[in-house]
Amino acid sequence: MDYLMHILILIGIYIVLSVSLNLVAGYTGLLSVAHAGFWGVGAYVAALMALRLQTPFLANVICAAALSALAGALVGLPSLKLREDCFIISAFAFQVIVFSVFNNWVSLTGGPVGLAGVPQPTVLGVEISSRPRFLILVSALCALTLWVVRRIVQSAAGRLLKAIREDEVFAQASGKSVAASKLLVLVVGAGLAGVAGAMYAHYFTFIDPSSFTVMESIFIIAIVIIGGAGSFWGPVFGAVVLVTLPELLRFLGLPSAVAANIRQILYGGLLVVFMMWRPQGLLGEYAFQKGGSER
Repeated sequence: MDYLMHILILIGIYIVLSVSLNLVAGYTGLLSVAHAGFWGVGAYVAALMALRLQTPFLANVICAAALSALAGALVGLPSLKLREDCFIISAFAFQVIVFSVFNNWVSLTGGPVGLAGVPQPTVLGVEISSRPRFLILVSALCALTLWVVRRIVQSAAGRLLKAIREDEVFAQASGKSVAASKLLVLVVGAGLAGVAGAMYAHYFTFIDPSSFTVMESIFIIAIVIIGGAGSFWGPVFGAVVLVTLPELLRFLGLPSAVAANIRQILYGGLLVVFMMWRPQGLLGEYAFQKGGSER
């Protein structure tokens, strides 16, 4: 039962990450490979505040979201005039820079050794020291994230995001503020990823740069694509499937090193299969290919 709750907590964290990326990639068409970088910024901000300033959990979460959102703005501002491949390269560059900072700024981040001893959270005087309590906290975060994203996509701003995705030139010609909308959605998506990072740091009580690599960004993209980009429930379904699927390898009795390699092969194979035969994913309405939506 304890192991099952651990898996559910991981699913919850990845739901927040994939839903926030879907807002940027699925609804707006900005395929970002920097999401693990935003996630890492949130995790390191929360961990450093808890360890060095002994600040309360909610303050850590708010600051993690704010600084991750600022990182999203830093990626977005120089990328506003870039499209498609150029934007992807720009986001990739940010991801590489962030990982290098985590790995080499030893005095601040601990370098490859990471940061250990992050305290478990306390919310409204209640210490979240057990997995059932943390599962409740993560579930509340997921519900709040889904509510925020639904409000955005069902609003006039959400319709504008879809218009940008389908035909950015036409949306701009219609007098819409395309650049501001793209920047805002990057800020919101990065901020939500920062919240997930704070939850991750306080749950595992240890973080290191290996959790926030380019491969992790690709994994989050895989969740969105396989679950269904541009679909509200697609990333949720994708997170459940892709987080649970590798855990089944444990029951085959494979060595850890072998299982890790098979995990990467599995994700890569699924991405290739879906991009070739069902690019809109299992539940999606948008395909990352020339022409946008599947009709």
